[in-house]
Amino acid sequence: MAKHTYDFPKADHTVDPVVFGYDPETASLKILLIRRGRKGEPFFESWALPGGFLDMDETLEKAAHRELCEETGLKVAHLEQLATFSRVDRDPRGRVLSTAFLALVRPTDVKGMDDATEARWFDVTKLPPLAFDHAEIIGVGLQRLRSKVRWEPIGINLLPERFAIPDLRRLYEAILGYPIDSRNFRSRVGKLDVLVEDITEMRHGQRTQLYRFSPRKYRTMQKQGYVFQI
Repeated sequence: MAKHTYDFPKADHTVDPVVFGYDPETASLKILLIRRGRKGEPFFESWALPGGFLDMDETLEKAAHRELCEETGLKVAHLEQLATFSRVDRDPRGRVLSTAFLALVRPTDVKGMDDATEARWFDVTKLPPLAFDHAEIIGVGLQRLRSKVRWEPIGINLLPERFAIPDLRRLYEAILGYPIDSRNFRSRVGKLDVLVEDITEMRHGQRTQLYRFSPRKYRTMQKQGYVFQI
């Protein structure tokens, strides 16, 4: 790629994947963070979102996938562009813009790699002090996620393949941050027509009906759109 000389200052650009996961054992919403490990750079040894600078030959989305994999070993099928953050003083190294991406996954084992010495899933309600403006970025990601639950059946990306209706309700409670009436939730989920009865299993001495999402119905709902009043 040809080099260019500019007569005016040029901002750098980074990408920051905001990766949410859900732990059904503790009914808690998680987020993936890394510990910064490059000496001499700002916020050394602080916790931060995975991410880094955009290379000249890649798109923002490609850079986000690359940085996420390089620093944590995690590969995701889809990243949704969240927002661009441009506060003038957000990075002590200079004028740096950051575009954040949102991903929803079932948490898997991660490992700090490249310039990250550690990678770990944190409960979103118990975050450590964060580098840069990453607390703000996570807040925007959480707002987007809370909006998505009203027009997209996000459980397909976060729950195990088979789950009971109470499992789904607890996921929504973890995301929204408040309790949901169980009877109303069951009724409204039934009206979505996106779940398929699968098998029954014994839970706490009782037979429990398990469900799974229908990918076909899910894709149809994504195209048509809907409003899920919780």
